[in-house]
Amino acid sequence: MSDEFDTVGTIARDSTNEVLVKTGKYYNIEVLDMRWHLNGKPTRKGIRMNIDEAKSLLNILKRVLDE
Repeated sequence: MSDEFDTVGTIARDSTNEVLVKTGKYYNIEVLDMRWHLNGKPTRKGIRMNIDEAKSLLNILKRVLDE
């Protein structure tokens, strides 16, 4: 992933695995990228979506988590 992305949050699973949540532009589209990192390096496991898709995901997560 490009260094032009800003890390906005992390979720640590253990001492070597974490999810990095990043925002930035990809092909001139504002995106949200959530990707697993192992020992500080990105893996292929993750998801990138535009901001409108991220808002839809947020609504689904709120519904699932009863918030």
